[in-house]
Amino acid sequence: MCEPGEHEETAGVGDSTLRRRSAATAIAPYRSFLLRHGPEHGEPETAIGERRHRRDNARDSRTALVVRMEEAAAAEACAGKQRPRRVGGSGDESVAWPVIPEYSIRFPAQTMVDAEAGRAAIRRALRSLRQRHLVEEGAHRPAIEALTRPFAAHALEWKEKAETLELELQQCYKAQSRLSEQLVTEIEEGKASKVLLKEKEELLTNLQNELKQTSEENVQLKQSLEEKTKALDILIQEHQAAKAELEQALAKLKVAEDENKTLIDRWMLEKMKDAERLNEANAMYEEMVLKLKTAGVGGIQHNAQQEADGIIRQSEAGYMETVVPSTCAITIRAHDGGCGSLLFQHNSDKLISGGQDQTVKIWGAYTGALTSTLHGCLGSVNDLAVTNDNKFVIAACSSNKLFVWEANGGRSRHTLTGHTKSVSAVDASWVKSFVIASSSNDRTIKIWDLQTGFCKSTIMSASNPNSLAFIDGDIICSGHRDGNLRLWDIRSGKCTTQIAAHLDVTSVCVSRSKNFILTSGRDNVHNLFDVRTLEICGTFRVTGNKVVGSWGKACISPDDNCIAAGSSDGSVYIWSRLKNDTPTILEGHSSPVLASAWCGLGPLATSDRNHIYIWS
Repeated sequence: MCEPGEHEETAGVGDSTLRRRSAATAIAPYRSFLLRHGPEHGEPETAIGERRHRRDNARDSRTALVVRMEEAAAAEACAGKQRPRRVGGSGDESVAWPVIPEYSIRFPAQTMVDAEAGRAAIRRALRSLRQRHLVEEGAHRPAIEALTRPFAAHALEWKEKAETLELELQQCYKAQSRLSEQLVTEIEEGKASKVLLKEKEELLTNLQNELKQTSEENVQLKQSLEEKTKALDILIQEHQAAKAELEQALAKLKVAEDENKTLIDRWMLEKMKDAERLNEANAMYEEMVLKLKTAGVGGIQHNAQQEADGIIRQSEAGYMETVVPSTCAITIRAHDGGCGSLLFQHNSDKLISGGQDQTVKIWGAYTGALTSTLHGCLGSVNDLAVTNDNKFVIAACSSNKLFVWEANGGRSRHTLTGHTKSVSAVDASWVKSFVIASSSNDRTIKIWDLQTGFCKSTIMSASNPNSLAFIDGDIICSGHRDGNLRLWDIRSGKCTTQIAAHLDVTSVCVSRSKNFILTSGRDNVHNLFDVRTLEICGTFRVTGNKVVGSWGKACISPDDNCIAAGSSDGSVYIWSRLKNDTPTILEGHSSPVLASAWCGLGPLATSDRNHIYIWS
């Protein structure tokens, strides 16, 4: 305690300075408390702005409070002081604010009133500060609690977040890899597309060039078409003129056909008259034979036969009586593989043969000497023919062709092509030297002109023709596999007559007098047809005589009295047309007899697989 005198002394010397110092000393704890409880750290920027504004307001309030406190403390220079103390822990700390002590110093009444007012102001300021502190403490409570939570919970949460982020990162890497692959693929496709685009551009350029060339060609073709159209108009006019000429020629042809038909009727009438005379002679002969048999005189019978038949036939046909051969005079080794065709030249002893060795040979019938060989055939020779003037030899071959040679010298003249299958038969016209006919397995008969080597006409048949022969200049007969004998007019190409002859006709032979047609069939029967009536006038068969497949070819003697046919047993059978008795059998062949031919001068020739036999 101070004495009043001391206080007054002290108060007198530097009273104002002392009051300021005492107030500063008394307010120091409050200053440090206010500074320590400033704005919190780690707040958001918006909260910091608000906090700064409140802090500035609080600083102004605190400054005014401090000034009042200093003025109050100055009045109590000798007053005692006490620092604030902390009570409690770090999280729940409370501030023990300083208590203003009671001074025992006696001051004047005015001074005491002022001091009391200062203490009341200080108490009010402290209550305001305490309330503000509580408000700020409630605002910062969530941050304080978050800071005080255990770090393990944060670590677990952060670990889960890290794993989730790693998974997302892996997915991002995978997506990036896929996108990279797609990018590479797109780049390659882009390059390929560029190359393809370049090729297409080149192709487009080429097509444009081609289009240009085509347009130019089109213009040229258009001009050519106009020219050809004009030429076609001219041809149409010429065709119309030719058509008119053709109609005139057809009219003339029709007149000629009518005249020809009239001549044929007259010719058939004359033939019928000849047949009647022949029948009368035969009747007379049979009557004489019957009388002679009754008389029993053989020599008279022979003379009567010669007078009644031979002399008549000789005068009609122009040939001497044929002697039936009995012995083999000459044997010729002709062809390897078989000799399928034999033919004598007209009024000559030259024998022509064709075989499987693709050659045609000409022999002397009386000597058996080979005079010439014709080469050039492609395939085996199926049939032979010679023109009526003996100038050309024709061979029908299995190579679908016909070959023509000159008989003298053997020079090849023509190769006739047109058949599509093997040529089965060929024959030359007796009237026209340059006209021949051929038949084939393609069911056609073709008429050829040897001067040009071209086909004049083609006749279609319902069955394959195996053989054919000319009857006169314009009529041919053919034997077919369906067993029919057909007669054709080569001018019109029409079948004039069809006769059932055999089950399968293998050969057809026309006599030199053109009065008879001899047909052979696979039924082992030989039929003789009269050309004038087209009726069978003789049938020849015997046990043992068997036709050799489709190859067997029979023939008629020059005087029309004998028929010769080979057999598969190697024998040759000869029948007499008039006697109709047991045939004469010639033996000597070692294999089936394929063909036979009778010379106009007498000898008979037959052939087998390798040899030719000449009988006399």
